[in-house]
Amino acid sequence: MTARIRTRSQALQQRAERFFPGGVNSPVRAFRAVGGAPPFLESAQGAWLTDADGNRYIDYFGSWGPMILGHAFPPVVEAIERAARSSASFGASTAAEADLAERVISCFPAIEKMRFVSSGTEATMSAIRLARAATGRKIVVKFEGCYHGHADGLLVKAGSGVATFGIPGSAGVPEETAHLTLALPYNDLAAVEAAFAAHPGEIAAIILEPVVGNAGCIPPAPGFLAGLRSLTTREGALLIADEVMTGFRVALGGACQLYSLDPDLITLGKIVGGGLPVGVFGGKRVFMDLLAPLGPVYQAGTLSGNPLAMAAGIATLSYLQEHADHVYPQLETTAKAVTEGVAAEAAKAGIPLTLNRVGAMWTWFFTPGPVTDYTQAAMSDTAAFGRFHNAMLNQGVWLPPSQFEAAFISTAHGKEETAATIAAAREAFKAVLVS
Repeated sequence: MTARIRTRSQALQQRAERFFPGGVNSPVRAFRAVGGAPPFLESAQGAWLTDADGNRYIDYFGSWGPMILGHAFPPVVEAIERAARSSASFGASTAAEADLAERVISCFPAIEKMRFVSSGTEATMSAIRLARAATGRKIVVKFEGCYHGHADGLLVKAGSGVATFGIPGSAGVPEETAHLTLALPYNDLAAVEAAFAAHPGEIAAIILEPVVGNAGCIPPAPGFLAGLRSLTTREGALLIADEVMTGFRVALGGACQLYSLDPDLITLGKIVGGGLPVGVFGGKRVFMDLLAPLGPVYQAGTLSGNPLAMAAGIATLSYLQEHADHVYPQLETTAKAVTEGVAAEAAKAGIPLTLNRVGAMWTWFFTPGPVTDYTQAAMSDTAAFGRFHNAMLNQGVWLPPSQFEAAFISTAHGKEETAATIAAAREAFKAVLVS
């Protein structure tokens, strides 16, 4: 299989390495887990990406989730252009903030009040600060392989890039901080029960991805989420649903709607900003009113509620709400066709593959399976995934460059992209067999 020419991308990567560690501004953009150099992108339209050398790729990472309507979706582009003509930033309140908040809250009944921030990391760290203030407790429970941003206490056994690079946590995080986080196996309710028994009256909150996306896609086992809700209620701890990835992705109301979950706090991002940087944390009024200027919990952000992000978010959520009866069945149908079609090609080639999918997010794990937690995900053949990733890229299909990242589709993906992806996989699996 002949590699695509990426001469200009390689030159741009070498230039970038003079300015940025590893040549990237986020580790997940590096291709070290799969080998090779990352193509540099110049444009995107719908389901397709174009790199600096003019190569085109079907996009299955969608800017890591937010491009649910495809790239350069006209109503979003137009909304950003209109907002920019008034100013890219004010640092003061605008009506657009409440306009977008109204749409978010209408989809997430558990959110009675909310606050915009500029990233998912800000959202999760603020939610945890709020939970500690509300309970007067210090310890937070998270789950192995779940990634909640790069705040110090949340990098303990995190997924995403941390898992990709085989880092157990992160240098620079003090032991004293790490000791306040308990990392437990996902889908193991007994382990959570044991943690509460070992730390009576000390656990402030449980934070989790209701559908894990940062160790690859891992759905919750039946009864797991309901069990966590029951446990936290009984023990006086808060339940924080990190829906930065799943919000508006697996359903209009996210995983909370899909699994009938009623958490105390929710964090959102990605799709909420229509592709621009934004984060949200919100929840029950009794907790949110602890925030300054009403209460003693301080949280601030100069660019929070940025008018361009608000405009893009309003355009995106408006479309999703108005066309939900069409959008989500379409995403389900296309995702099922792509994922099962590729899995069938793996079976024909005799390659062990486990498919985990929830709606429009999924992972092909290179393992016989099943994959229900991070330990099982980590047993995947990452070398085989690397060969598959490179072969798919050379066939014009761009997957997330890590076995431990979920893939996504958009409404712009259709029968043409589905057929091309399955055909590419048929060829790519030949490269997987070469050890």
